[in-house]
Amino acid sequence: MGENMLVSICCITYNQESYIRDALNGFVNQKTNFKYEVLIHDDASTDRTAEIIREYQEKYPDLIKPILQTVNQYSLGLTNVSGTWNFPRAVKNGSKYIAMCEGDDYWIDEHKLQRQVDYMEEHPDCALAFHSAKVEVQGNAVTERMMRPYQKDRIVTPEEIIDKTSGYATASLMFRTEMVKELPDFYNNAPLADIPLQLLAANMGYGYYMDEPMCVYRLGVAGSWTAMMKQGNYEKKQQDYARAMKKMYQGYDEFSGKKFHETVVRAWRRLYFLTQVNTKHYDVVLDKKNRRFYKELNFRTRFFIRLEATYPGIYQWLQDSYHRLKK
Repeated sequence: MGENMLVSICCITYNQESYIRDALNGFVNQKTNFKYEVLIHDDASTDRTAEIIREYQEKYPDLIKPILQTVNQYSLGLTNVSGTWNFPRAVKNGSKYIAMCEGDDYWIDEHKLQRQVDYMEEHPDCALAFHSAKVEVQGNAVTERMMRPYQKDRIVTPEEIIDKTSGYATASLMFRTEMVKELPDFYNNAPLADIPLQLLAANMGYGYYMDEPMCVYRLGVAGSWTAMMKQGNYEKKQQDYARAMKKMYQGYDEFSGKKFHETVVRAWRRLYFLTQVNTKHYDVVLDKKNRRFYKELNFRTRFFIRLEATYPGIYQWLQDSYHRLKK
């Protein structure tokens, strides 16, 4: 691909016709002094997503490089889409870095790639570059309006990447392509991809966080992993997720030679605690042994947990009143 091909943007899409233009515009509007490419995998969308991708491919043939499936791969049991379809293309094309962004999220800073590449080029021990994100809420979700894991630009240690109190926006992540040349089993078997990617990065070096919201994370999008988790038997899905993630963390612990063992155990305990929050198992949430994790929750969440656990009737009345007002 030539000496100046430096970054592969990896994007996966499925039924995102209402959002994909924002993602694509964020890609093609990047201002860089190096070549980059956009590797898109569409999983046989049944709406106009693939049609819109073709439109951009025709307009930017040297930039937009899609795989447009005709049979949905997820329905066939393939959950590791990026690792199966996009990462190998980035490796083959000789890109030095991979930047992530799913089709329902988008970038809002035309210098995002340049800023992250500049830092990683100057700091070869940096394995992961990321930044804050604005949160755009779809539907009736109530949440914070920013994903801001830290309050200033800073180096993030491997231990902090593994065990953190706030998530990193997937659309903010950039890492070295060599990291995904050979993906270990703990990554391939994980129920989601962003946390295992961050664990792989922690095994390679430190991270660098830029306290600038250069992307937008859409929360509550229909068909997203988060939205699908809330459909059907939510309790069982959370239990299955917790078991799968425990296995993933155990696999990473072995993969990393147990050099972060205590940190990995604590990260798993925090994740399990959060599934108990999600499923309202307040006996576990309010247990003294989980006091550390409870204190990490924001004030609003702690307030409503206490209210529902102590005065469930008042809590339900407030919930009903809120939904009536929303209508």
